[in-house]
Amino acid sequence: MAVKFSTNDASFLASVGDARDFARFGGLPQAALSGRSNVGKSSLINCLLGRKSLARVSSVPGKTITVNYYTVGGKMLFVDLPGYGFAKRPAAEREKWSRLTDGFFTKNPASDSLKLVLQLIDAAVGPTPDDMMMVNYLRDAGVPRVLVLTKTDKLGSRQREELSFRMSEAGLSGETLIPFSARTGEGRDAVWRQIRSTLGV
Repeated sequence: MAVKFSTNDASFLASVGDARDFARFGGLPQAALSGRSNVGKSSLINCLLGRKSLARVSSVPGKTITVNYYTVGGKMLFVDLPGYGFAKRPAAEREKWSRLTDGFFTKNPASDSLKLVLQLIDAAVGPTPDDMMMVNYLRDAGVPRVLVLTKTDKLGSRQREELSFRMSEAGLSGETLIPFSARTGEGRDAVWRQIRSTLGV
């Protein structure tokens, strides 16, 4: 049975830059957010929680260089992973982010708490090679996931049809796909249903 809690009762918990610190966050079920830089992970968190600026939204791709934890109603955690892709950062820093994200999945003592990954894909861009690499990794690892197609308010009806074709062409039509817009609220309830069902909260 789902646990009743208020999604408005949420707060920033910690930023982690060292994989050795992941062990501190075991216990509560976790939903992690993955996606390319500037795909809208912070906007998704704020929309889901009915907050304007709990998660900092930046116009500078790649600004999030840590794993950020948010507690929700004292019953679950959102885990915002560093963005990948086109961040204009030195190669050494990008490599550090990559190691940190990889460590979250492969060297995380609290990995049993990870119940779901919200894999974000920019609806206006479609699935990139980096997105596909991440989805395939999650598939191979058997990690439960939902593909959230962000920024759908920027698409017209024809563009939505084209996106559906591109997702199918990329072999993603069998995945759970949720069109989402932080601006209009489209998909908010659908994302929460997936979270509650998978995490049991």
